[in-house]
Amino acid sequence: MRPHLRMQAPLFLTSIRRIRLREIRLVSGLVLGLFLVTHFSNHALGLISLEAMETGRAVFNLLWRSWLGTVLLYGALSGHFLLALVALFRRRTLRMPVREAVQLAFGLALPFLLIPHVVGTRVDFALTGRGVGYADVVRNLWILSPDLGLKQTVALVIAWLHFCVGLYFWLRNKAWFARVGLTLYSAALLVPVLALLGFAEAGRALSEDPLRYPETPMIPGAEQVLPVVRDSLFVAISLSIAAVLAARMLRYYLRRSRRVQVTYPGGRTITILQGFSVLEGSRQAGIPHQSVCGGRGRCSTCRVRVIEGLSEQPSPTPQERATLARIDAGPNIRLACQLRPSHDLTIAPVLSANRLGPVLLASGSPAARGRERDLAVLFCDLRGFTRLTEHRLPYDTVFLLNSYFEVVGQAVESAGGHLDKFIGDGALALFGLTDTPDVASRQAFDAALRIFEGVRHLNETYASELDQPLRLALSLHVGPAIAGEMGYGHAMGLTAVGDTINAGSRLENLAKELDAELVISAELAARAGLDLTAHERRTVKIRGRNQPIDAWIITQVGDMTGAASMSNRAFRTP
Repeated sequence: MRPHLRMQAPLFLTSIRRIRLREIRLVSGLVLGLFLVTHFSNHALGLISLEAMETGRAVFNLLWRSWLGTVLLYGALSGHFLLALVALFRRRTLRMPVREAVQLAFGLALPFLLIPHVVGTRVDFALTGRGVGYADVVRNLWILSPDLGLKQTVALVIAWLHFCVGLYFWLRNKAWFARVGLTLYSAALLVPVLALLGFAEAGRALSEDPLRYPETPMIPGAEQVLPVVRDSLFVAISLSIAAVLAARMLRYYLRRSRRVQVTYPGGRTITILQGFSVLEGSRQAGIPHQSVCGGRGRCSTCRVRVIEGLSEQPSPTPQERATLARIDAGPNIRLACQLRPSHDLTIAPVLSANRLGPVLLASGSPAARGRERDLAVLFCDLRGFTRLTEHRLPYDTVFLLNSYFEVVGQAVESAGGHLDKFIGDGALALFGLTDTPDVASRQAFDAALRIFEGVRHLNETYASELDQPLRLALSLHVGPAIAGEMGYGHAMGLTAVGDTINAGSRLENLAKELDAELVISAELAARAGLDLTAHERRTVKIRGRNQPIDAWIITQVGDMTGAASMSNRAFRTP
């Protein structure tokens, strides 16, 4: 095996293991979430009657007490808890955002809250064969031991919150989440409320007529066995959590001798353990440090200039190299989230956290909260406009430019996009801030056709005033970008940064070089469902990007008028 392949193999295997752990955690969480939904739905039937709850329990048991349902449920439960312990051990620091801390605390507390209920129902059934019905459970929790009923209610709420927070973390970056978020929030509130109301109604009905629902007798010997099982589970779970915390402490003391110092501008120095990233060190020391993508090495906002000690540090990971190449970073620039120093070093953050703090919004529309999403971008530029205005009065130039800007703005907005900015006689528009990438791609194509149509009308209207007609160069591309409000003071505005924006700009330059009116990346054409086989397709190298881009070259857009009319009908807003 070649040396560079031997070096990359462990990284590849590590990535595979991490992906599998994430997938196992996700699948186990979804299985447990499905169990909660069906269990709570069964509780909600108490709003009808205890008999309805028992009928629903028969269906519930058919699903979850079958051998397959049992394996899925307890496999997901044990696997999810073990993964929580793994996550607790792997964390290099226990400092974390509040939402993550709440999610972790809920995950570790749930077993202690659920053990009494699980032992009294599932374990009892497994050991004795005694089928405990809803009447027995409601009598025990509502009449005989209301304190246990309160604990069970707390467990219900915590379990549901844990599931909802995990589901939110998974779905929040999906392009369609903004459209269905309100529906999901409503369901997240409605499901536990109906379950609690159903259980309360069943308790009230049983209190009014306790003799109607006789108690299922206890199997002889179960009273001695079940408490032992319950206490054993408490001890086992407590010892497992204690073992993980002890392992963390042991790791900490073993690494104390392997510390490095990181010096910041102004002479401030912090000490971190080897294996920590510079970004983690900044956060642990309370030093403001930009990181739009959350430390995944994708946005480059955490980058630092290494002033001293660069030669002794580990080489960049493939992820870090790719991101640095996209921004044409110098040899002494590293990503703080990926750089895990092995020796002392002196750094200077490239982006000031104080100056760029507003990039991440705490409020505002979902589209404006600085995060990564797939966007379609449109770059538009007037060709030869400088020569066109050389002999014109300033007023005529401003009037003509404003007429052109109006065409572009109306085309973008009517197609469903966001006009980012005008740069000279060029423009940048974004699509997909609240839509899927496929819809955004079709909207961008529709906006391009509208712009060409609008400029054609301008040429007809001012034909007597123009020495030559206005000519356009447009490009369309789609891909991941960081979108959010950026700027300073009155110059703050919703915009996007990233490789997709850079590639779209390069494609516009390609259109000028080839004297073409429109260049469309193959990715956008595929997402928009465009048939461009009648046009030339090229693979072009983009400066600052490792991978080339396949693009369609549209020399003249005039022969696409049929597509323009279809697109207008499909996307015209009322």
